Amino acid sequence: MSFLKNDPTLKDRRRELRRTQTDAERAFWSKVRNGQFFGLKFFRQYSVGPYILDFYCPAQKLAVELDGGQHNQPENIAYDNERTAFLAGHGISVVRFWNNEVLCEMEGVLESLTQRLTPPDLPLL
Repeated sequence: MSFLKNDPTLKDRRRELRRTQTDAERAFWSKVRNGQFFGLKFFRQYSVGPYILDFYCPAQKLAVELDGGQHNQPENIAYDNERTAFLAGHGISVVRFWNNEVLCEMEGVLESLTQRLTPPDLPLL
C-alpha cells in the first residue's frame, strides 16, 4: 500500500460519502467542523489504508465512527473489529457512537468525546 492516508484511488468514494452523508453525520459535523470543538481539526471521510473513516482528528489520532443498525450484524461486527485492529496498529484509536445517540443525545456524545480528547484542565462543554 503506497498511501497510508487519503489514498488517491479512494478519492471519488470519499467525495461521494461526503455528498451523501447521513443525518447523524451531518449533525455531528456541524458540532466539530472549523475547529469549534476545542480548536481541534476534524476531517470527514478520511482514509487510512483501505478504510474510510467517518471523522478523523489527526492531532489526537482519533477516529470517530457513527454506526447505524447494520453494524449489529455478525459480519459487520467482525469487519469493524478487523478495521479497529488495523487502525490501532497505526496508533489510531476508534470511538463509536450509534446514529440515534448522535441525533437524540448530542450533548452526551460530545461530553464522551471531550473525556477522550482533552486534557483534564480544559473546561467541559
